[in-house]
Order: sequence, then C-alpha cells, then structure tokens
Amino acid sequence: MKNLPSPFQLFLAAGLTLAFLVFAGCAQTGQQGSGGGALSGDAASKVYVAPGEHDEFYSFISGGFSGQLSVYGLPSGRLFRVIPVFSVDAEKGYGFNEETKPLLNTSHGFIPWDDAHHPELSQTNGETDGRWCFINGNNTPRVARIDLSVFETVETIELPNSGGNHSSPFTTENTEYVVAGTRFSVPIPQKDMRISDYAGNFKGALSFIKVDKETGKMNVEFQVLMPGFDYDLAHAGKNKSHGWMFFTTYNTEEKNSLLEVNASQNDKDFIAAVNWKKAEEYLAQGKAKDFPANYMHNYFDESTQMATSKLITSVKVLDPADCPGLVYFLPTPKSPHGVDVDPTGEYIIGSGKLSTDLTAHSFTNMLKAIDEKKFDGDKYGIPVLQYEAVVGGVVKEPGLGPLHTEFDNNGNAYTSFFISSEVVKWKVGTWEVLDRIPTYYSIGHLMVPGGDTKKPQGKYLVALNKITKDRYLPTGPELTQSAQLIDISGDKMQLLLDFPTIGEPHYAQGISADRVKPKSKQFFKLSENMHPYKTTSEKDTRVVREGNVVRVYMTTIRSHFAPDNIEGFKVGDKVYFHVTNLEQDFDVPHGFAVMGANNAELLIMPGQTETLLWEPKKEGVFPFYCTDFCSALHQEMQGYLRVSAANSPTALKWWTGTEPAVQ
Repeated sequence: MKNLPSPFQLFLAAGLTLAFLVFAGCAQTGQQGSGGGALSGDAASKVYVAPGEHDEFYSFISGGFSGQLSVYGLPSGRLFRVIPVFSVDAEKGYGFNEETKPLLNTSHGFIPWDDAHHPELSQTNGETDGRWCFINGNNTPRVARIDLSVFETVETIELPNSGGNHSSPFTTENTEYVVAGTRFSVPIPQKDMRISDYAGNFKGALSFIKVDKETGKMNVEFQVLMPGFDYDLAHAGKNKSHGWMFFTTYNTEEKNSLLEVNASQNDKDFIAAVNWKKAEEYLAQGKAKDFPANYMHNYFDESTQMATSKLITSVKVLDPADCPGLVYFLPTPKSPHGVDVDPTGEYIIGSGKLSTDLTAHSFTNMLKAIDEKKFDGDKYGIPVLQYEAVVGGVVKEPGLGPLHTEFDNNGNAYTSFFISSEVVKWKVGTWEVLDRIPTYYSIGHLMVPGGDTKKPQGKYLVALNKITKDRYLPTGPELTQSAQLIDISGDKMQLLLDFPTIGEPHYAQGISADRVKPKSKQFFKLSENMHPYKTTSEKDTRVVREGNVVRVYMTTIRSHFAPDNIEGFKVGDKVYFHVTNLEQDFDVPHGFAVMGANNAELLIMPGQTETLLWEPKKEGVFPFYCTDFCSALHQEMQGYLRVSAANSPTALKWWTGTEPAVQ
C-alpha cells in the first residue's frame, strides 16, 4: 500500500480543499457538479409542501452535543419536534419533573447531558417498522429508546466496561439486538493502573443489548471482550449475512497519545466480524463469565407514567480466545471509520479515512476463507483473515476522506467524502463511479431513508455537513449546523434544499410517514392512568401534609386549575404538585409553572399526570399559571400559593371558586 497518502498529506489536502471551498463559496452556491443549480428547473417544486399537506418522510437527526434528537419532515426540511433524550429540556419538563428524572440516572449519579450521535430505527424482517428509535450517549456510555407512538424517551440503559459509546446503537435485522462498541478501551474490570501499560492490558467491550420484540424493553445480554483497539462504527449483516455484526477498528497500534500520528502507522486496521448467533450458542453452553459491573437501567412505565431506576451489578462476558468462530478480523485500509452492508448482505464496505480507495469485503469470500483457514496470523487469539481472500472489490480513488456509505434500491451506493466535500455515487458490484455532487461543506454522515436496510425507501439523500461558512446569515463565531437534501431518483444527483439543524448532527434515519403516522398516540386515556398520584376528577382534588412534605393533587382543564388557591405552605416545605390533565382531546397539553421553582415547567399531555417539586424559601404569595396556550381564556388559567413562616399556625386550606372551611 505504498501509494497511500500520509496523514500529513491528507490534512494538507483537507486544508487546501476547505480554503478553496470557502473562497469559492459565493460562486459555488447552488451549483451542481452534474445537475444544474439548486434553483434551476423544478428543485423548488420538489421540496414544496403546501399548507395543510404532510411530508412524505420523517427524518430523525441526532443533536450531537445537545444530547437530543430532532424530527424533520422531508422533503420540506421543516422542524417538527426536538425530543430530549440525554439532556434536560425545560420546554417539556424532561429531566426536571419527578417522572422523568430517573431516566438520567447513571452509576456516576444524575447526569443531565450526553453526546448523542447515531439514531437507529427498529426493524422487522430487515425493514424499518416505525416502532422505536434508539440512540447512543457517547460520553457516559448509554443507549436510549424513543417510543415513536408518543415521540418520547421511554428507556435508557448504561453500558458497563465501556468508554465512549460511539459504534452504537445499530440494530439487527429483526431488532433482536442493538449493539454498542467502546470507542476508548479501558481496563476491564476497571482498576487503578498506569496509562503507559495500555498495550495488551486495556480492553474493548462490544455490548449486545437484547430487545424484547413486544415491549422494546432492553437488557445487556452479553459483551464480547476484545483487544484494546478503538471501535468506531458498526452495522449488522442482512439476508445471507444475518447473524453477523461488523465493527470498524482503528488504533490497532494500541497507542494512548497523539493518535493522529501514532494510530496511523499500520497500512491496515480491521473490521471485526462478530457471529452473534454463535455467541448465543456459547451463552447456552455456559461459556460466558460473570464480570462485576455497576450500571443503571432506567425504564418509563406508560401505565404508571413514571420512570424507575434499577442498579445492575454484573454482566456476562465472552472472550473470543475461549470461543472459536466467534470473531474474525478483516484487514481494511486505513483507519476505517464507517462500515456499511449493502441490501443483499454480500458486501461489507470499509471507509478508510486515510485511504484513497473504498474496500468492499465479500461475505461469501469471508466464509470461504474461514472454511479454508486462510489466516494471516491472529491478534490476541482472534484470527486475521487474509486480505486478498476476503476482498470482493475496490472503488478506486473516488475521493478524499471517505466516511459513510448508504444504498438505494437500484444497486447504487452513495459515499460521503469529508476532505473533498462531496457525495459520490457508485455501482455495487462493478465498483464504477457514476456521479458526484459537492456538499457545503465537509460532509460527515449521509442518510438515505432505509439506506442501511434490506429495502431502501429513499428517493432522497440527506447530507449532514460539519461546516457552513457562507451558507447562512452569520450568528457570531458559531454558525448553524447544516443539512442538505439531494434528489437521487434519477441518474444524476440534484441538490434541492439547505436547512439548518439542531446541535451538531452526526447521523440520521429516515422512514416513510405511512409507517409511523398510524401508530401515533393522540391522548392518554384517563381510565388507563395508573399513576400513583393521579387525580381523575375535580371532586378528588386535595392537599395533604405529611410532616414537611406537602402533596397537591391538582387537575387542569380548559381553562382553570383545581384547586387554584392554596394556603398553609411553610418555608422549608417540600411541595409536590401532582397535576393531571383531564383533557381527552388531541393536541391539548397544559403547562404548569410556579414562581421561584428551581427546575422548570411541567408540560402535561392529555390524560397524563406529572409532578413538580417546589421548595418555598421565603414568605409571601406566589402565583402559578398555565404556560401552554390552550384556549381563548388561557390567560385566566392561574392561581395563588400562600407561604407562611416555618413555625406559623396558618391552617392548610385550598379552594377553586368558593373558599372552603379550614381542612
């Protein structure tokens, strides 16, 4: 591989390319390498969704360091919703109300932030099914599940033995598992040791999280103990390769400093091919060892409308050295980032960041090489397959800095090139470059709806770009992140639309609206509300004191609270407002906010109960009100709370309309 560019040459190329794009930006704006200007032809009509009409696709775009997931319509690029996952969200009360706080619990304590990279839709028979969306927390290793009937986070699970949960959470063909690889290898089990002893002593854990096929509930079923490389991304096999999971690795040099140089020495790193069907056999045989591990599993029960946390203290671990046939290494040039499996399951595409070529491994060749024992040694007991024996084809010099590949339903592949800022279309099997189109600028991930499944849906491609420079009005030192919508329905790609995104988007998933809309919940039935502090009728509203803990059982409906006046609170009390929204109508949430509360509002969906903790610190009369405009008399939705001194004899009483006697 002597013709590979050095890291310095690629970084120099990156700088020159970016400089060219920035200075040529105004001239290039809207230009298509092969399809005409963005405003030419019928581009505008292709993205126009008339008032009252619906988009054809949902797009779920990660928020990166915002810790959130955003939902856009395609082709319009309209933002519909931001779903809080790993970050608190004052708009919705997520992480502030008592019901959702447990979802942010970890073995390190309550952590209200994470770095969310890769949304992944649930699948049935290799096709997206519109039930759930999973997403990873990169910093404090976690995986979350979003229920797409309510577009809310309903489960988070922490990952033991992991550092940097990046290659995550990619689903298998029937959502049997979502997988998670560790970016940063660490001592397993954790212990105090010298960092300089990294090589041979640090390990990487690949987590296989079992998903209940009916409820979606997750469980860390087992982990595979791997050498101390960095595990970057993953994708599941499909069709003929179903039962296998593929992970990219870099830093096979096992260095721990200046990786931009020290981890770029080997001509080839690896794609790790893990046979999870074989892993299940070893589990059944009792080959797994129980490793001590403390990690939190947090689950939101829709019937009680409350989340609970459970500490788990061990995990089952398989060591490939003791489990022949569990893992094989496929040599892949060079520092591969993305690993992508074509719809047939035959080709495993490795995108070497420091390679000028795209490598396509053949699953058929891989099995043949395993059968014929065409090994090139091993790494820590894991066989390394001969490169020439497993490679199925090479796309020669398609661009600079390849990262990710997705597919359409016509046998074509689309790869993002970060350094040359472009998307390149090529033919699977012939390895011929068919088309290319510039992006603005420095594209990372790209997404075709269903583009990582057995049956891609997409006539669109979304490019998720890292730099915008001159594309939008300036907003100080940091500009908005950017996505671009590209039409891939014809022979030539056509840029249709730029639209801003939330946070720093990494990956996205797309799905046709008809797979999600029919499942969408409109309201929660009061008759099914099993919240322990619910109040389903105004006649049952009340205020109860238990020492310095006061519980307010409150209801809200257009256009008043009950009760709307309460006296008898005292400085130092812990007051829990359990507010039930009595509405049984679509799209009529109510808000609840109290002056002086040290958290956020509540945003309560029809039929739900949510809880706000308020700790009054001084005497006075304090208002509360509805924060979500709900009717013509929204402004009238308010009330008062009287707080007396800690030793005051003020009696506890409450009322709506007519002041009652002392309770």
